[in-house]
Amino acid sequence: MADIVKEQSLEEEYKKTGIRPADVAALRDWLKTQPHLPEKYITDLDIILTYHCCYQSSEVSKQVLDLHYTLRTLFNNFFLNRKVDDNVIKTLNVVLTVPLSIPSTIDNFKVVYHRLIDFDTKNFVFPDALRAVLMILDLIQYEEGTWPGFIILIDLTGVSLGHIAKLDLLSVQQVLYYLQEAMLVKLKGLHFMNAPSYVDRLLMILKPFMKKELLQMLCIHSVGTNTVDKVVPMKALPKEAGGECKTFEEAKNDMIEKFVANKDFFLNENRKRVVESLRPGKPKTLTDIFGGIEGSFKKLEID
Repeated sequence: MADIVKEQSLEEEYKKTGIRPADVAALRDWLKTQPHLPEKYITDLDIILTYHCCYQSSEVSKQVLDLHYTLRTLFNNFFLNRKVDDNVIKTLNVVLTVPLSIPSTIDNFKVVYHRLIDFDTKNFVFPDALRAVLMILDLIQYEEGTWPGFIILIDLTGVSLGHIAKLDLLSVQQVLYYLQEAMLVKLKGLHFMNAPSYVDRLLMILKPFMKKELLQMLCIHSVGTNTVDKVVPMKALPKEAGGECKTFEEAKNDMIEKFVANKDFFLNENRKRVVESLRPGKPKTLTDIFGGIEGSFKKLEID
């Protein structure tokens, strides 16, 4: 049975990031002036994650804190009433997410590997897959804290045109917006490995919602190539993917056990939502998010 995850030590975070308690306190004071934000449920670690991913800019951090919790309130498919239930467990038997224990080949960035383990299109529900993946990322960030950078590695083995046809545009738009503007990471790469010949169909769906900076981070590794080794050592991958780590079955079972052991984490996270009726000015809606916000708050750094 997996253990209950413990929150990453604040002292460790101060040491590895150079962030000071005074920086956190200043943002905490600002949160207290925002009646719509869930200040009493936002932890110091949440503030550190935000301040770190915003390259220690207080003004950008304020904007991202607001947007982060606003999107978690408005994007119901991903964040409404998160819990470890039969549907999540079913999804974890279809889509595998593995935080790799070995960092990227350059710069020690955190790499998280994703792939289908059940290739049957009828079992693939795209919003449910995204919901489960975002739950996993929240849990491992709570456990590990900040990362120097974050790389998404998606293995397209088993992805068919039938799967691509099930990508609804609303979910694609929302997850890419969240990833680029409000996720509390320094995004450094988006890699697709074992890409089939029809990967262009997938990119046609994704690219309209990707900023120039993310497009420049995008890298396609075709079937039969080993170029992904330049991103992360192949030995870091699960056994069936050509690595030396856990099998897919072991990794899947470990994640399911981790979810079951940490049900309370997600119940507590559900409290971190915006009360739009208390927002100074007028409440925000999805239309405001996609039609009314100019530019972008969060800087995507490209090395």
